[in-house]
Amino acid sequence: MNVQEIINFYLENDTLISPDVVDELANMPLPLKTKFIVLNKDTLNIFNRNKQIVIDDFEKALVLKEKHKNTRLYDKFIEYLKTSDEKEVVDRKTFLDKLLSESSVATVDEINKDGTSSEMQIQTMQFKEQFLEKNRIKIISSYNVKARKWVVHDFVNLYISRFRELEKILRARQELQNLTSILKITQKKERENIALIGVVYEKGLTKTGNIMLTIEDPTGMIKAIVNKNKEELFRLAEEIQVDEVIGVNGMFDQIIFVNNLFIPDIPLTKELKKSPEEGYFVVISDTEPGSKLFLEKEFNKFLSWMNKEIGNDKQREVASKVKYLFIVGDLVAGVGIYPNQEFDLNIIEQSDQYKALAEILKKIPSNIPIFICPGNHDVGRISEPQPPLAEEYTKALLDLPNVISLSNPSTVNIYAHPEYGFSGFDVMLYHGLSFVYYSEHIPLIRRAGGQKRPDLIMKYLLQRRHLAPSHTSTLYIPDPKRDPLVIDKVPDFLLSGHVHRAMVSNYKNVTCINASCWTSQSDEQERRGLEAQPARAFIVDMKTREVKIMNFLSREDQEKEEPVKKEELAKEIVKEHPKETTRNTTNEQSTQQSTTTLKESPKDVIIASLKDPLKTSTSSEVNNG
Repeated sequence: MNVQEIINFYLENDTLISPDVVDELANMPLPLKTKFIVLNKDTLNIFNRNKQIVIDDFEKALVLKEKHKNTRLYDKFIEYLKTSDEKEVVDRKTFLDKLLSESSVATVDEINKDGTSSEMQIQTMQFKEQFLEKNRIKIISSYNVKARKWVVHDFVNLYISRFRELEKILRARQELQNLTSILKITQKKERENIALIGVVYEKGLTKTGNIMLTIEDPTGMIKAIVNKNKEELFRLAEEIQVDEVIGVNGMFDQIIFVNNLFIPDIPLTKELKKSPEEGYFVVISDTEPGSKLFLEKEFNKFLSWMNKEIGNDKQREVASKVKYLFIVGDLVAGVGIYPNQEFDLNIIEQSDQYKALAEILKKIPSNIPIFICPGNHDVGRISEPQPPLAEEYTKALLDLPNVISLSNPSTVNIYAHPEYGFSGFDVMLYHGLSFVYYSEHIPLIRRAGGQKRPDLIMKYLLQRRHLAPSHTSTLYIPDPKRDPLVIDKVPDFLLSGHVHRAMVSNYKNVTCINASCWTSQSDEQERRGLEAQPARAFIVDMKTREVKIMNFLSREDQEKEEPVKKEELAKEIVKEHPKETTRNTTNEQSTQQSTTTLKESPKDVIIASLKDPLKTSTSSEVNNG
């Protein structure tokens, strides 16, 4: 590349280059793809040596040096880089800025001339890194791209990007090795077996009851018929929705007569990871303080258990080994979320709701990292991916030193033990705004109970390797570079909330948890047919991969819940371990689970041992406590 081409490339990628690095960039075999806004000798050195740095903070220091002639903070960074042995350059802004009180970290305009605030920034950055490293946490993805005006072309590029990502997954299928573009297929003159990958543009029924799919790829469109007499294939076609990326194998004769359909899905080789060391993490969702329906008494019992104040010896032992807490969206009740919500609120200012939540979460032991992500009740945009919570309204919460604010969706890696060759667990958080759409539009899920079966919805989305494949299933941001809702890396755990159900299941060694809620049922929920199952906490044993549910409702409230009907049981009881599975025809398993009732007085606690549970339940039984 000549000098002008180099300059143009970096300008197109929103990066400025310093004249003193042009020659060095010209000698590189490929252009750099970097998150730095400015490339000079120091930033190039950081990139080449794989040094770890908070890019946003570094560039603030560069502005001070170049514009305000204040080199103190910049020199501190250079000194830090010389002594750092970290191996990875990452932009920590999206998830680390919220770990400590930013009231103690000055902005660029507020930095004192004597440089005292600069030193504080360095200390804050180092503390953040140490906190994550100490707790074996790595953020895989947390979306925080700045908002801008989106145009039609962004939607086009988003769908092209999604198609390319899912096409890569489908190409690994043996049945789709000899692929042909739609343009070449339509030019064929004779009948021929073909294979293609495309996006479902339209779906309908013919007069004879067959399913007609219109499929497109970047080269054109074509019709495909799924015959109703091919029962298994027809059932799969019934579940397919518009905008999904699928593979098709069939006979072309002016249109395609489908023999097989393929969805991206999770490979059968997905490993069931287990930690070499004992430890637990806890999953809850939809806490929603600020509502009159918030179950404060029950949540305080949960906090007491987390602090080892109630429970028998075994329960307190488990509480002492809790390493992480996940709260999967709808952190507060919000304002104006549904009609007449103001009558359900006892805190009407959303910032005050976050202050109330902060006061509650202060009671969690400070050594336990608390991962949070937004939901549709939280402040900020609803369009997904939702960025981490904005400090303007949530400062009291984000000031807690053990709170890690993530986007929705996001993925973190936890509890790695490199010394044992264990890479840790990948945990994906997704609040679940698309769940309602699929509970209503997928016949199998609708017949099985709709929103009462989040396990089936999560399975469906894992099979599609996308959290909201249909255009109208959720509001979303059309990022033209990549689709953030694609499940490109298969997680070990998929955590969700939103529909207020308590359910855990396993699909191809991915543990799916829908994490209940902490509010009683509102009139609005009843109107929508949502039956809440509140006050449950999910306890995950990272050494055995067993999941237990602790029910913090009083005995009286538990007895009021509708008893489960045996004919509604969805699955047989099986353990998560493949060798112990009694039935696994679809490679889908229920997680071994038990329900533990916790009363206020330790002597009144009814215990289900985590090793030898008194009761194991199917997911349907867990739905009903």
